[in-house]
Amino acid sequence: MSIFIDSDTPVIVQGITGRMARFHTKDMIEYGTNVVGGVVPGKAGETVEGVPVFNTVKDAVEKTGAEASLVFVPPPFAADSIMEAADAGIRYCVCITDGIPAQDMIRVKRYMKRYSRDKRMVLTGPNCAGTISPGKALLGIMPGHIYLKGNVGIVGRSGTLGYEAAAQLKELGLGVSTSVGIGGDPINGSSFKDILERFENDDETDVIAMIGEIGGPQEAEAAEYIRDHVTKPVVAYVAGLTARKGRTMGHAGAIISAFGESASEKVEILSSAGVTVAENPAVIGKTIASVMQ
Repeated sequence: MSIFIDSDTPVIVQGITGRMARFHTKDMIEYGTNVVGGVVPGKAGETVEGVPVFNTVKDAVEKTGAEASLVFVPPPFAADSIMEAADAGIRYCVCITDGIPAQDMIRVKRYMKRYSRDKRMVLTGPNCAGTISPGKALLGIMPGHIYLKGNVGIVGRSGTLGYEAAAQLKELGLGVSTSVGIGGDPINGSSFKDILERFENDDETDVIAMIGEIGGPQEAEAAEYIRDHVTKPVVAYVAGLTARKGRTMGHAGAIISAFGESASEKVEILSSAGVTVAENPAVIGKTIASVMQ
C-alpha cells in the first residue's frame, strides 16, 4: 500500500478559497484525489470545485471523515492551522506554505509532541511540493502527468529536482511508488530518516532515491540510518557542489555553517554509507536505473 495516501484517503484543503489553493484543488480532484472538503474560518457553507467549506478542521473531520490535509494558509497563520489539524485527528498533513518563521515551526514541533507517537500526526513540509502516489492520489502542487507508476520511492528537499528525477525515470520507462517532498526549510515536520524508514517497510518500493542539498545535518543523519537500517538500494543526488560556505542558496535551510553541511562533504558521507551518488542532476534517472539492473 502507499506510505501516506491512496485513492480512498479523504483529503481536506486548509485555505481552499485562496487563488492558488483553488487551482491546485481542481488539479488534485482531476488527478483522482478524494478531496472531500476545505477549511476557511468564516466561510462555512460555501463550495469550491464542488466540495463544501467548513469553519474549522474539527467540523470538516466530523462531517467528512477526513484523514489528510493540505495547508495553503498564509505564513502568519500557517502554524496555527497545522496545530489545528493535529488536534482534529488528521493523520497526515502536507504544508505547502513558504516563509513560515522558524520560531513558529519550533512551536509546532513542540506542540505535536504532546501526542504519543502512535497518535501523532505526520507532517511533511513546510515549503514543500507535496506527496504523490502515481495513479492513486496527489496531495500537493507537483505536475501529476510526469509521474509514472512504479517501484522507486523518491524523497527530497527540493521539489523541482524531485520533478526532474520523476521525469527522467518516465523517459526510461521506470516509475515511482511514492514521491515525498520534505521541504527546504531548516525546521520541517519530517526528516529524510522518517521517510526512509517508511520506504524500507513499503512492499511497493524496491529502490529509494534521495534528493539532498547543502545546509543542515539531515543528509548525514540519513546516511547513518541507511548504513544501519536500510536494506534496499539507495541513490542520492546532493545539490550545491559549487556553493560557498556561509552563503544562503535557494531554500532557507540551504546554508553551510558546519562540517558535513557542504555538498561535497555530504556526498562523501553518503558514499561511505553505501549510497550510490549521482554525479549531476542530468544523470539521476540513469543512476537509479543502473542499480535496478
